[in-house]
Formats: sequence, structure tokens, C-alpha cells
Amino acid sequence: MVRIRVLVVDDHRIFAESLAAALAAEPDVDVSAAGSGPAALRSLERAAAEGRRFDVLLVDSDLGGNVQGIRPAVPVQDNNEDGLVDGISLVAGVRTAQPGVRIVVLAEKDDPRRAALALQAGASGWVAKDCSLSRLLNVIRGVLRDETHLPPALLTGVLRELTAARKHRTESERLVESLTPREREVLRCMVAGLGRKAVAERLFLSPHTVRTHMQNVLGKLGVHSTLAAVALARRAGVGPVDLAGDVVERGGQLA
Repeated sequence: MVRIRVLVVDDHRIFAESLAAALAAEPDVDVSAAGSGPAALRSLERAAAEGRRFDVLLVDSDLGGNVQGIRPAVPVQDNNEDGLVDGISLVAGVRTAQPGVRIVVLAEKDDPRRAALALQAGASGWVAKDCSLSRLLNVIRGVLRDETHLPPALLTGVLRELTAARKHRTESERLVESLTPREREVLRCMVAGLGRKAVAERLFLSPHTVRTHMQNVLGKLGVHSTLAAVALARRAGVGPVDLAGDVVERGGQLA
């Protein structure tokens, strides 16, 4: 019998232990529990090192505390003090570190916006915590067949959120494409956090020329500050210039 290895990640100990015990009663399921993001990462790394990787991660959408070692990838406008959904940030980190692991988010309530964020981060399913065990097992087995599972009541809202996010990204990409090659290089320097003087030294330009390029970048992107330009660049998929690599080619051809 092929056994499914499941890791439950929830900082509510009673819930995590109860769910783990219920899943462990299934003849084809091996289950462990972790009470935090760091504990989950340690379990995943240990299992991988021993050659017995987990197949499915069940993650609390509101996992408490910051996840050490993972840069939160999904900023949201929420009431959380740090403005981040830690459970979804864990999803993003695990999908990057161990892409073969399927992840299902367990939620207290249906929230199309957070469900969309979870899917964008790499989750394969969103399930209510109070769903039946049979429903949860169907989802676990389904995601292992590369299925995506959402409650029917959430589907329309999630599609709307994903469409809006894609539209926002498309508009940002179009604005970035309007920049000249040199302006895009300046923008990448801005994303890396370089000031005008550092950009000038890196690109072998005068500070005055760099200021002109930066003003052009802001104007073409339709923003009024470096922070807004960086946020837009991030949405368009523009990464920072490689500060550890060679400097870009000297000015002239790209200016």
C-alpha cells in the first residue's frame, strides 16, 4: 500500500493533535504535526534528508508568529500588525524549497481574497477547518493528482480576485515596457535600494544624468515617489540589479 505522508501545521495544539489523530486512523496515511512555521520547516528538512519527504502539507491560514527564514511573499492590507498572512507566506516558502509538496490551506472562514493569495503562493486547495474528515481526505488525495480544490461558494470570488490581480500586473508590465533600456537599469537599481550617487557610480553616469533618468522613470510609471516606483516594478516582476555581480556596461549605448 502506498502511504500518504501528511504534515499538519497549526499553532492551536488541540486542533492540530486532534486532526493528526483522525488522519492517522486512515490505513494509508502517515501524519505528523508541527505547531509553528519554523517547526514545520525543520520537519520538512529532516524528512527530506532521511529520504521520506512529506507529500501534503495542511497549513493554518492564520498561522501565528513570523516564519523565520522565509521572506513574506504575499503582502496584504489586513488588520494584522505586520500586514502579512503568515500561513500563506509559509506556503510560498515551502513551494520554493520543496516544490513537490502539495499544500492545502485550512481556514476558519471562507475568504476569497485570502484564498486567491494562497493559490498565487502555490497552494493546491483551501478547506474550511470544520469540514468533514471524508471531505478533507478527498482533497488530500485530489491534490496529489494535481487537482485544485476550492469550496464552490468561493469559486466566483477567487476568480474575480485572480483576474483583478492579473490585470493589475499586466498594467504594471505595460508601464515598465515603456521605459528605455537605461531607464529599466536605473529602475532595477532603485529596486535594489541604491541612492542616486550609488546608481551614478554603478552606471558610470553623472548624478545629474541619474536624476534625470529617475525623474523620467517616475513620470513614465505615473508615480510620484521611489517607493511607489519600486512597488510597481515588483508587481511587474522587475527584480533588483545584482549587487554582487559585475557592473553593467559603461554608458553610451544604453543611455
